[in-house]
Formats: sequence, C-alpha cells, structure tokens
Amino acid sequence: MGHELAGEPLTRRTVLGLMAAAAAGSSPARAASSILTRPIPSSGEAIPVVGLGTWRTFDVGPTPAERAPLKTVLQRFVELGGRVIDSSPMYGTAESVAGDLAAELAVTDKLFFATKVWTSGREAGVAQIEQSFRRFRTKRLDLLQIHNLLDWKTQLRTLRDFKQTGRIRYVGVTHYTASAYDELERVLRSEPLDFLQVNYSVGEREAERRILPLAAERGIAVLVNRPFSEGSLFQRVRGKALPAWASEIGCESWAQLLLKWVLANPAATCVIPATSRPEHLVDNMKAGVGALPDDKMRTQISVAALNS
Repeated sequence: MGHELAGEPLTRRTVLGLMAAAAAGSSPARAASSILTRPIPSSGEAIPVVGLGTWRTFDVGPTPAERAPLKTVLQRFVELGGRVIDSSPMYGTAESVAGDLAAELAVTDKLFFATKVWTSGREAGVAQIEQSFRRFRTKRLDLLQIHNLLDWKTQLRTLRDFKQTGRIRYVGVTHYTASAYDELERVLRSEPLDFLQVNYSVGEREAERRILPLAAERGIAVLVNRPFSEGSLFQRVRGKALPAWASEIGCESWAQLLLKWVLANPAATCVIPATSRPEHLVDNMKAGVGALPDDKMRTQISVAALNS
C-alpha cells in the first residue's frame, strides 16, 4: 500500500505487470509447471487445459519457409507446457506437418496426439488410421476420434480393436454443429467413451444445455473446439478496450478472456485453439495459467463480448 516503484505507487496493475514480465522471462520448465491441468475421467491422467488445434493453420506445403512459423509455434507450445495437439485426415497436410515438425524438434514423446477417422467402412477406416500413424511418425496414438460421427458404429468397433491392442490409448467422437446434438446425445448415452470433442464458446453456448452436463455425468473428457466461434468473436470485440476487471484473473487480451470463459466450465477438459502465429500461441497459452472466472464474471465476459 505504501510501497513505491520508481516514484510511482505500487498499484495492482503495476504488480500484475511485473508478474507478467517475470513470467515472460522465466524458464520453459517453470512456465510448463504453471499451466493448469485436468484429469481424463476414464483414467485419471492429467492433461494441460490448453491444447493446439491444426485445422487450416497446419495445412501447409513442404518448404522450410512455409513451415518455419509452425515449427516455432510447436516449440513454444511444448516449452509452455502444452501437450494435446489435435488434427484430422480432413485437415489436408496438417497431420504430416505436425508429425514432421515434432520429429525435427524431438518432442514427439512429449505430445498427446489426437486425431480422427473420417470415412465409411471398416477397411477404409483401418487404412486411414494406419495413414495417421505414418503421418505422425509414431507407433501409438493417444486419442482417435470419429470425426462428425461419420459411420460411427463401424468405426467405433475399429477403434476399440486398436485400443485393445494398445496402439491407441483413448477413443472418442466429435462434432462442431448444434444441429447434430440430438444424435450426439444418443451416442454419448449409449456408448462408453473416453473423449468428446464439441464446439463451445461465448458465441456458441448450445453445448452447455445438454451435451456438456451429459459428458460430465458419463465421465467423458471434453476437448473444446471453435472457442472463438471460428474467429467471429474477434470481429465482435474489434476496437473494444479490454475491460479493466479482466486483470482480476490475469487476462491481458480478449483471447485469454474468451478461453478462460470456456475453461471456467468444469466439464471442459481442454480447449484447442488453432494458430499459425507464435505470438498468438503464447497469448492463448496464458489462458491456462492462474485464476478462472466465477459465474458472475462469466456473465460479465459474455455481455462485454457480445454487446455492441
């Protein structure tokens, strides 16, 4: 209260600034140890609450110039404590790019590889899964998900066979549109699953009505996609000053505030924003550190983000 720094009062804002500067200059090991984790209900294994998506961002060509920013993104991701990287065969070259860069950085064993099967028929499913092993350059994948429930009954049998042999560790299903929630709910109720991946954000809240509570009830971990509503939330907050109260939970950007809004729902195990820019990766990862908003502040965030 009576302390001063360079002749200025040591205010809360100053203290937060010093904390942020200290964190930025800390070692990767220290930064990694500070990220929040949540358990996978089916096993108890803890994973960091902020992961990395690859849709569009990792779909690039083979040249060093195209891949250099992504290599930095992946390097910083691991340094800051990230593990979960999510991809899909439908994401173009993303699986191969992620696998190649992880091998170059010698971080393959540090990552939690999540990908998907997105085809019909058993033989096609097996072939696609084997392709993912080759692209990721690994003999074991952490999570295989049925992308958008395509031929889910056939593919779920295949995934369970792979899990039985130890080649994959967890199985799940995904979707990203509310129109599919009725079918998604039926699958969650009828099948034992380790993971669900679903869209959820300040701008797309439908999942919190039935899907997220059901996942919690069934002991299913949740990966959250589209946390920025495919970028539309940034359009809504463009030009808006970050509310002063954001500093109460250590947020320095709208991205952090929007990600922490998602993570404040205890059913959300890990949020997976995608980026190809190292500075955005660092910004996103900060959402996994420190306090999360309570219900009152979540309402404030919603109002601030959505009201023009």
